[in-house]
Amino acid sequence: MKPARNRIANGYADSLRNIVVRSAAPVPAAARTADGSLRIASYNIHKCVGTDGRFDPDRIRHVIRELSADVVALQEVDQRFGDRAGLLDLPRLEAETGLVPVPTNGHPRAHGWHGNLVLVRGARVQNVEQLALPGLEPRGAVIADLDFGPGRAARVIGTHFGLLRRSRHRQASLLASYLRTSDRGAVLMGDLNEWRIDRGSPLARYLDDHGETNADAPPSFPARMPLLPLDRIIASAPGALGGVRVHHSPLARVASDHLPICADWSPAPA
Repeated sequence: MKPARNRIANGYADSLRNIVVRSAAPVPAAARTADGSLRIASYNIHKCVGTDGRFDPDRIRHVIRELSADVVALQEVDQRFGDRAGLLDLPRLEAETGLVPVPTNGHPRAHGWHGNLVLVRGARVQNVEQLALPGLEPRGAVIADLDFGPGRAARVIGTHFGLLRRSRHRQASLLASYLRTSDRGAVLMGDLNEWRIDRGSPLARYLDDHGETNADAPPSFPARMPLLPLDRIIASAPGALGGVRVHHSPLARVASDHLPICADWSPAPA
């Protein structure tokens, strides 16, 4: 299965690979950590169903607010079947956090692409690509080229890998090429559905070149007693991440079956 490669331009859709969005209005500067890096996070929100079995989008919104991040990659933000409707109150989330969604072109009522949504604060969206990842399950990735100014460009890849080992091999191989070929600092974030952190991991062959170490894969699943490092943040350059850590708040432990992970990231200057 080849990835879908479609384009939206000039108001009509002739593909799903590239979405070009150029903002004419000025945007506020992104919040920065003390050393000038960006705070980034990844969170599988489990369709807003918590460890108590309750559907509660408000809890997810509050956890995202707790992260105080400039970029957030979310997974499972839409219903899986039917009209694939998005599950969050995005206008309210923007009002409370300043985070806005990178635009995607999937189902009309969906927030994201195959359940993946990238939220950013204080950035110009220069280009977006949507990929349908290879494998038996329907999986995807959102690739956003962002300008945080002045002169700070970044590529953010938000994704959710499949459950099958062979599929994860193919998905990692494809997205590693997007880390390698970026002319700006790049980071891949998401639920990679991989618990191995040694050379037995199907991700190792493709992603170890980009600075992932065992220390960068803290356990994030299940939320109440995390044992498995299913969620990952991987940068295109070793040393660009200020340490990946798990967000352990009381609310996060009940809002989803995954805990969010976050890091401070210093993308290369444009």
